Amino acid sequence: MLHARLPHVFVLLVAGLLAACSSTVEDKTAGWSPKRIHTEARDEMDSGAYDKAVPLFEKLEGRAAGTPLAQQAQIDKAYAQYKAGEKAQAVATLDRFMKLHPASPALDYALYLKGLVNFNDNLGLFSFISRQDLSERDQKAAKDSFESFSELVTRFPDSRYAQDSRQRMTYIVNSLAQYEVHVARYYYQRGAYVAAIGRAQVALADYQGVPALEEALYILIRSYDALGMSQLRDDARRVMDASYPQSEYVRSGFKGKADPWWKFW
Repeated sequence: MLHARLPHVFVLLVAGLLAACSSTVEDKTAGWSPKRIHTEARDEMDSGAYDKAVPLFEKLEGRAAGTPLAQQAQIDKAYAQYKAGEKAQAVATLDRFMKLHPASPALDYALYLKGLVNFNDNLGLFSFISRQDLSERDQKAAKDSFESFSELVTRFPDSRYAQDSRQRMTYIVNSLAQYEVHVARYYYQRGAYVAAIGRAQVALADYQGVPALEEALYILIRSYDALGMSQLRDDARRVMDASYPQSEYVRSGFKGKADPWWKFW
């Protein structure tokens, strides 16, 4: 009975091997020079096919290892990953590049690109639907973005990317301050006045000269008043009057949701 089954088993094994061979992906770049791979990868990226450009840049890294072209391939791959929406992979690629090439002339661009990967500027894209701004989202990416831009302008103050980085840093600081005020307003509107005071004080202590501080002071005034803490309320009101003598909050209360909190560009 065992011998009778062997031919059938043999046929199955052969069929499996043939199927495996037929499913092997052919490497179309096998005979290509590094220059051709680079050209093809750039063409894919320029046409917006970032998902196709990434594996080509990976091939180029291996074929041109140890050359400036391989370094360029890493940077280009990170950009393609970023544009393809693969943010975590882009950050990993950039971290690897900066670790392997700390003296690269492209280091300032690597820092700038890392900042861009974490920078979220979708305010105008969906805000008309959700009325949600950057200050209401997770702040970790914003802080990571700020750190990258900050390192860039500190180490490379004359870089071609430094001025834009400074502007984005200003934008992020405003966003982070507004985040604290957004949370403070959330607590105030739900009657959690002690928590509202705490978040407003964080904004006032950690940030200077940003638009959100006006509302932070107003939340302090209202929260102290709600708690019957008249002396602290009056102290906060004096600061408000000195800092914002024409405050719209004092005259009209909280702004409507349709009013944008801040927009740099």
